[in-house]
Amino acid sequence: MATIVINEKGQRVIQIDIVRFSGKRKIDWAGVEKYLKKYVGESYTIDETDEIVYIGSDFPDEYANSRYSAKALGTIGKAKANASQVIPELIKTASNISFQENAEKKHSKDAKYGWYRCTVRFSLPTCDDKGKINGRNFYQGRMIIRHSFDGKKYLYDIIDIKKET
Repeated sequence: MATIVINEKGQRVIQIDIVRFSGKRKIDWAGVEKYLKKYVGESYTIDETDEIVYIGSDFPDEYANSRYSAKALGTIGKAKANASQVIPELIKTASNISFQENAEKKHSKDAKYGWYRCTVRFSLPTCDDKGKINGRNFYQGRMIIRHSFDGKKYLYDIIDIKKET
């Protein structure tokens, strides 16, 4: 379950209530990839621009097995893994959208018309030794959307996740 809340800066934040992927030392990326497959074939709209973002069959693998995910350890890895639960809400609330031309030959087809980057925000509960929620950690990241040869925009990954103070 997730709720969209407004923070003190007037920004929309997805409040994640359940920590599904809790390993701090080793993230179950195979489990994350499996979980993300339920979104394949779906589409969601960014409120800020009314753009439709599709979830392609390559998304679960990229999200769970990207170079960024491999390096995302500890709190940041746990945050990215748990953000997988709220993909529709993250797309809906994406903001600060910017465009970048495709510069890599390997993406000449799947990102023929370039890349979009947008800001996403979410929070996870923190718990005491007995499992009782005693606070929240807030995060900001960059959602990467590829503009494909078919003219559609596809969610690619979420990177640059940082804990906010």
